[in-house]
Amino acid sequence: MSFKGWKTHIEEGDLVIAYLSRESMMPIVINKKETYNNKYGIFRHNDMIGKEYGSKMGSHTGRGFMYLLHPTPELWTQVLPHRTQILYAADISFITSYLDLKPGSKVIESGTGSGSFSHSLARTIAPTGKLFSFEYHEERATLARGEFEAHGFGDIIKLEHRDVCADGFGIKDTVHAGMSRHETVLLRFWKCTVVVNWYALLNLIVFLDLPAPWDAIPATKETFKQRRTGKICCFSPCIEQVTKTVASLNENGFVDITMYECLIRNHDVRTIQVLTVADAIQSAKDKAQQKSLMMQQRKRKRQQRDDPKPDEEDKDQDLEPEADGADADADADASTVEQEPDADAIAREVNNMLVTKTPVEARGHTSYLTFGTFLPVLDDDMRIKEVSAEGSG
Repeated sequence: MSFKGWKTHIEEGDLVIAYLSRESMMPIVINKKETYNNKYGIFRHNDMIGKEYGSKMGSHTGRGFMYLLHPTPELWTQVLPHRTQILYAADISFITSYLDLKPGSKVIESGTGSGSFSHSLARTIAPTGKLFSFEYHEERATLARGEFEAHGFGDIIKLEHRDVCADGFGIKDTVHAGMSRHETVLLRFWKCTVVVNWYALLNLIVFLDLPAPWDAIPATKETFKQRRTGKICCFSPCIEQVTKTVASLNENGFVDITMYECLIRNHDVRTIQVLTVADAIQSAKDKAQQKSLMMQQRKRKRQQRDDPKPDEEDKDQDLEPEADGADADADADASTVEQEPDADAIAREVNNMLVTKTPVEARGHTSYLTFGTFLPVLDDDMRIKEVSAEGSG
């Protein structure tokens, strides 16, 4: 089952996200001999085969239903088996945007964990990018490698069991090994020619999700080399970790060091009616009149129920002003037919305003994101040659 592409229909062996609600989702690997049970009843895998992704499926007992969704990195983040603390959509989207990740990017990740961020990274840099992921815990590395292969990322993610804090990354010469004749370009300007190593313009990204990222920063500096611009992002839950990380970044020559925190603020959007003073007075009068009519109707019905005599009915009819002709018909239908709004009411409805309301409880802190840049050194691969005016002529 590939996360990189889309399928229209479900087949045996596919991964399906069973969606019950925003707070209740479950990953299912289709096996025609198995069933999925929840509070809404029994859902047979065999009945899911052949259905379209996104379709609605009722339970065998008829007590409820669920939606069969196509897996995506965002949905996988919500349903994956937790082996460690994971990154969620807010942090993932910010990191991806800030580091300008795109198809073809080369990324080094240390701290694979549950693979939440790895799935999003692989989808972003596919099909020509590479993700070099490192995990110091052997069992977690084995489980994550199996998930990457099953989800179609085996050709993009290279996972290795390694402690980068103690042993480094070990890929100094493998990220961009060798150059072809198409990777050097000549940019001709007035009186000079700039010979540019194309790889010197590429950014190598390193992401550290470690308890002590400052121990891996010296190895990160070696991985960047001198002719490349390197960028680093450190994911740290505690501010004390950020302090030590920033100190290590400064010691190792990183610049443009910044730290961000992503907090989610949910807003309940509503439309309210904005009234002028005259509209508010008229609205209050209309409500008072409507309330008076309702009280009279209740009183008349109560008297008719207690003592339904002809003479009493005549007296009850005197409670309301008599009307004849068209007015009488209009009053008779007032209780059952909704009256058409007048021009003033229509004008009041136009004056609407969108407002938002924040919840009493909001999701709090997840982590701090520390970014830094390692600048390249100009060498023979990036040089400017002076060309004489006579030669250029």
